[in-house]
Amino acid sequence: MSHVRITASVINDSTGIKTHIPVILLEEAGHCTALMPLVDYLLAHSQARSSSWMVKMCQIVGMLLDYTEANHASFEKPAKLFETFAQRVYTGTIGEDGKDASGLYWFPKRTDTGKLLLNMLSDFSDWMSKEYGATPLNPWREATAYEQRLNWAAFINKSERSFLGHLDSYADAAEASKQARNIRQRQTPRGDHGETKAFPDDRFMELLFVGFTVPGKQDSPDVVERYDWRGICITILMHWGGLRVSEPFHLWVNDVMTNPLKPDEALVRVFHPIDGAVPHDFRGPNGRFMANREAYLQARYPGYRPRNRETGNRKAGWKNPKLDDTSQNFMHVHWLPTGIAGRLFLQAWKLYMYQRMRARIGADKHPWLFVSFRDAQKGEPYTMDAYRDAHARAIRRINLEPAKLNGTTEHGHRHAYGQRTRRGAVGDIVTQKGLHHLSIESQGVYTEPSVSEVTSALETATEALASGQKLPMVSDLDAFILAERKDLKKLLKRKGK
Repeated sequence: MSHVRITASVINDSTGIKTHIPVILLEEAGHCTALMPLVDYLLAHSQARSSSWMVKMCQIVGMLLDYTEANHASFEKPAKLFETFAQRVYTGTIGEDGKDASGLYWFPKRTDTGKLLLNMLSDFSDWMSKEYGATPLNPWREATAYEQRLNWAAFINKSERSFLGHLDSYADAAEASKQARNIRQRQTPRGDHGETKAFPDDRFMELLFVGFTVPGKQDSPDVVERYDWRGICITILMHWGGLRVSEPFHLWVNDVMTNPLKPDEALVRVFHPIDGAVPHDFRGPNGRFMANREAYLQARYPGYRPRNRETGNRKAGWKNPKLDDTSQNFMHVHWLPTGIAGRLFLQAWKLYMYQRMRARIGADKHPWLFVSFRDAQKGEPYTMDAYRDAHARAIRRINLEPAKLNGTTEHGHRHAYGQRTRRGAVGDIVTQKGLHHLSIESQGVYTEPSVSEVTSALETATEALASGQKLPMVSDLDAFILAERKDLKKLLKRKGK
C-alpha cells in the first residue's frame, strides 16, 4: 500500500458549495481511494481550523501510514506500534551507522514540533474511537499523583492568563487532572525566545528609498515609476504599523483613507477577511446590503473568496488578532512613530494608487488594494510570495542579507515595532493594542531586550557595584517565596468564590 496527498474539492450537499481540504489517497490492489475517516475529520473541523493545521494533520497521518507499512510485522498491538512510532518521530529512524533498515530515513524532529504532531494524531485517534469504534492509539488512563499535580498547575497557569479565565470550571478541571495519556510526550525546552530579530530602525528609510527602487528606473525623473510604491506601503504597514506580513494582503481599496482628524495622515483599518463590515455600495438581490465580506465577495465578485479561505498563491493567513472594533470587526493600524509614519504612508499610498491608475487597474474585478502588475497576472491580488521575493531583493540592494538571525526578513519589521514600544515605555496594554495580541503575554517575544542590551545593563551594574554603590537587589529565594505567596492567595481567593 502507498499513499499520496492532494488538495481536493469536497461537495457535501446539493448546493454545490465546495470545501477545499487536503486528502490522502491510498493505493491498494490496484485501486485508489481516499482515506475517508480523515476526510470526515477534516470536514468536521474545516470552519474552525486553518489549512496549515489540516496539512500538518495529513503529514502526521501519512507518517503513521508509512511507519505502519514498514513495521507492521514487528508489532501485534496497535498501542505498542504507536508507542514506538512516537519515539521515532522524536529520534528519527536512522541508526548510528547512517543506515535505516525500514527505508524511511526520517531525521529527528524538534521536540515542540513532534509534540504538536503527536497530540494532533492522538486527538484524531480519539475521534476515530468515538465515531467508528476504533481502538484508540493513545488512550487515557488514570494519572499518577505527580501527573495530577502537573495537570492542575497547568490549568491554574492557563486560567490566570486567559481573558475569560474567571469562567473556567474548577470542578471540571479537577476531574480532568485525574487523567493522563498512556504515552507521555517529551518535555519541551523552556526559556526565553532568544535574541529578538528586529530590523534596524536606522536602515529603514534606506530600505524604502534605495531597496524598493524599480530596476532600470532608479534614475528616472518620474517619482511614480522610480519606486515600488506597493512594496513600500506594505513594508511601512509592518514596520511602523506593527502588522503581520499576511495582514496587509486582506486590505481592500477603501480600507485606506485620509484621517479626518489629521488630514495629512492616513487612517488604515484591517477588517476581518470573513466577518468584516462591507462598503454600502452594493445591494444583493433582496435589495439589502451584504452582511459581511464573504457574502459581498460571493455576490459581487464571483470566483473570489476571503484570502484566508483561499488555496495556492491567493492565500493569505489570518491569526485571529485582537480587533479594535467588534461592531464592524476591524483592527486599527496604530502608527509608531506617530506623525511621520501616517504622513509617509499616505503619500506612498497615493503614489501607488496612481501606479494602478496608469496601469488601468480598477476595482471592477475584485476589491483588494494590492495587485500584481505583471502581464500574466495583471490586476490579480498581489501574492505574499511575490512580496517576500521583492523584500529580499530590496534587502540585498542595501547590502544586507535576508535572514531571520539578522532581523532582515519580513517579520523583522513587526519585531522592530515591538522593540520600539519597549524603548518608548508605552506600557503593556498599549503594546498589546499596537500589536493586536489576544493575550498580553504574547508580546514577550517582541519586547524582550536583546543580548547586547542585557550585556550593557549588566556591565553598568558591575561598574556601579565596583564603585561602592548599593543596588536594590532581591535574592532568588526571596523572589521565589514572594511569587509563591501571590499564587497561593489567588488560589485561595478563587476557591472561596
